[in-house]
Amino acid sequence: MADISASKVMELRSRTGLGMMECKKALTEADGDMAKAEDLLRIKSGAKASKAAGRVAAEGVIGLYVTPDAKTGAIVEVNCETDFVARNDDFKAFANEIAQVITRDNPADVAALGDCKLASGETVEGHRVALVQKIGENMSVRRFHRRVAAGTLASYVHGVKIGVLVDVTGGNAALGKDIAMHIAATKPMAVDRSGIAEHVVEHERSIAAARAAESGKPANIVEKMVEGAVAKFLAEVTLLTQAFVKDDKQTVGNYAKAQGGTVNGFTLYVVGEGIEKKKDDFAAEVAAMAKA
Repeated sequence: MADISASKVMELRSRTGLGMMECKKALTEADGDMAKAEDLLRIKSGAKASKAAGRVAAEGVIGLYVTPDAKTGAIVEVNCETDFVARNDDFKAFANEIAQVITRDNPADVAALGDCKLASGETVEGHRVALVQKIGENMSVRRFHRRVAAGTLASYVHGVKIGVLVDVTGGNAALGKDIAMHIAATKPMAVDRSGIAEHVVEHERSIAAARAAESGKPANIVEKMVEGAVAKFLAEVTLLTQAFVKDDKQTVGNYAKAQGGTVNGFTLYVVGEGIEKKKDDFAAEVAAMAKA
């Protein structure tokens, strides 16, 4: 049986919003596997799927740039070790300049981006190294995405940790900004159902089926419960079917249509999404030093 630490229980609680004892029991049943424990809680208690943003622990900033004609733009995530450096003006300016370089040069990957030149003539990698030496903390370019719009690009950065590029055709001047802000707030997975991977849908279906099976209802009712749960999930994670944050009486799709616009696509970055910040274990370090 796996040793269930208090930190694991706390992490599961933060993901699901459920009680400590429920989380510990689920982790014990799942032999310490966090993903399995989360699924068990969703089956037994109906807890919602945790959002990626709730698991973010890394530091850094999002850089954004859109050309004056709003046709091309880029978004980039630059990581650092502490929140203190993430608030540094030179670091933030570096991230935004990198986004401008990506828009201009269209590098193939992060390695190629390092060889691209900034307005000063210095390479991206050269300036990164200089900043590391100046600030005294490691930093790295984690990922980027360059978009060429079918319509026009709108952008939004919430603080420095959430950034959005959205491609919208038609509508008024406020439409793109409104939708970009909505995406930052609700973090949809895709514009519509076609953008959701089948394995994601099937996972939700398996959770719904396990939960419905425990109801003891007839098979035909269980089938309807499962399909209803999957439909609800898709409505919650696809942009056009989400309730619009500025007017929850209508969906984003209806809002865009009323403004004469169409959403073609978007890119959403949340700093540290999918990675965890290193947690220092000073007791372990002392023990290792003693052995050495």
